[in-house]
Amino acid sequence: MTMDFGQIRRNEHLPTRIATQIARDIVEGRILPGDKLPTEHVLAKGFGVSRSVVREAIAQLRNEGLVETRQGVGAFVTEQRTRPSIRIEQDDLDDRESFRELFQLRLPLEIEAAGLAAVHHDAGDLEKLDGTLAAMTGADKWTSQGIIADLAFHRVLAAATKNEYFTLFIGFIAERISLAINAARAAAVLEEIVEVTIAEHLAIREAVASRDPHKAREAMRRHLLGATGRLGLQLESY
Repeated sequence: MTMDFGQIRRNEHLPTRIATQIARDIVEGRILPGDKLPTEHVLAKGFGVSRSVVREAIAQLRNEGLVETRQGVGAFVTEQRTRPSIRIEQDDLDDRESFRELFQLRLPLEIEAAGLAAVHHDAGDLEKLDGTLAAMTGADKWTSQGIIADLAFHRVLAAATKNEYFTLFIGFIAERISLAINAARAAAVLEEIVEVTIAEHLAIREAVASRDPHKAREAMRRHLLGATGRLGLQLESY
């Protein structure tokens, strides 16, 4: 399968579009540091979407360091000095080579994260991984909820390293990769790609649970190379 990168633009899902709009307002100063974002209800009504879509958009902004959420209070724009100094605009990834380079960065990051997670995870991390896998394999696995669960798996794995920088960078990249997952599903036989992807994630989970970092790294390598192959991309891997 060769990916038509025009599909990524056409398949850009609603949370990303909303997050991009809010991020632009923050970067351009229309929403200031310390400002509280409108409630989920107000944002959902303003954008004409469901609250779950808004919730996912806020999660993306949080991963990018643009907002912080306070339990029971809401989401607030972070101070500029506390934000990561990187930002990748979604338009930049319409280009095949730029997208391949993002995946190339993902390869060493997530392979190393899998190995560290195998060593440092606790029972709570495994429980969360199992929760994402249950969502990936449940009745909603054919829908966008399956994609959300897929990305959540990678974020949970990053958190299991006990290194917050893995969580930050992998979470940041995952939101961009979500568009590729949508495009890959659109360009393949859905049943085949979903079942293969689930099997790859199960193999990673079992390797992490066994506390074998070498096995976990290899399982993640197979998954990422399989994912890039399904996108018609080729990475350098040694």
